[in-house]
Amino acid sequence: MKKIRVMVIDDSALMRQVICKILEQEPGIEIIGTAADPIIALDMMKNAWPDVITLDIEMPRMDGITFLKKIMREHPTPVVVCSSFTEKGAEITMDALASGAVSIITKPKTGIRQFILDAADDLVTAVHAAARANMHNINATAKAAPLPPRLAADAMRATRTAASPALAKTTEGIVAMGTSTGGTQALEVVLCMLPAECPGILVVQHMPEKFTEMFAARLNSRCQVEVREACDGDRVTPGLVLIAPGGKHMLLRRSGNQYTVTVSDGPLVNRHKPSVDVLFHSVAKAAGKNALGIIMTGMGDDGARGLYEMHQAGAKTIAQDQATCVVYGMPKEAVKLGGVDKTLPLEMIANEILAFK
Repeated sequence: MKKIRVMVIDDSALMRQVICKILEQEPGIEIIGTAADPIIALDMMKNAWPDVITLDIEMPRMDGITFLKKIMREHPTPVVVCSSFTEKGAEITMDALASGAVSIITKPKTGIRQFILDAADDLVTAVHAAARANMHNINATAKAAPLPPRLAADAMRATRTAASPALAKTTEGIVAMGTSTGGTQALEVVLCMLPAECPGILVVQHMPEKFTEMFAARLNSRCQVEVREACDGDRVTPGLVLIAPGGKHMLLRRSGNQYTVTVSDGPLVNRHKPSVDVLFHSVAKAAGKNALGIIMTGMGDDGARGLYEMHQAGAKTIAQDQATCVVYGMPKEAVKLGGVDKTLPLEMIANEILAFK
């Protein structure tokens, strides 16, 4: 089997050494070079182009975002971002994902030994997922999200007031969405197509803690719906999208004719926290036939069993099709289990949400 050729770009010599040590222990991965900055890397890659690049963002001479945009424009290549665990790092990483990066691995400023223990599996998994990524779909999805309409301040306030939890009517319809690799861009495409008047939506996107809050804020600034990171006890209301916090599970609960979410710690499920299966399982029990389940691009099988449970409970279920997925893993497994009613291209999913009652 052909090995995945990886180029490691990081201005820290120690971090380059650590990343190489982790990846070289995987038989299917080969390090073809390391570089302290993108300029050195570009020169090296003239002779041997990698299958996957691991990329630091904050670097001298050329920053990671500039390099990433250049690569995506000239020679689209799967990129795994290794970003710091800071607010600034999270904000820049959101730009990287929007520019075509496949996934994120967080690295600490200190505690390299702990990073090796905690992040080794995630890094190896991310590289394997990146190697399978459909780069045509990465670039196409990045360009597909419509820009938000130009509205006056009064119009924006009116839109958000209509959808705010305090004033919105309780709805019976719940939409639950799960995604992973390639999902940040795919979610932006879908959510930007929705008007403020749509069913309440719960989202699990595999993403480290701290980054989900920034991701929700980015979506909130671009969408007509209200998007925010979920807090324990939040009500689910029309026009509101709740993103599961990184490092926590999110579950749906029903009390009378109202839905709320529980956000809590717990073990990894399918190697993830938050887990799509955890959300979908709770939605099957709490909402049953009053729910719509959607599984989108991502590696692995998280969410496949949960979507099957939703299907068995009478919910409508949708999987993103292979042609528009960055990685056709999670939807493929859901289809194989028999829990999918419809398989649709990405651009048609928003219409299904609006048609759902």
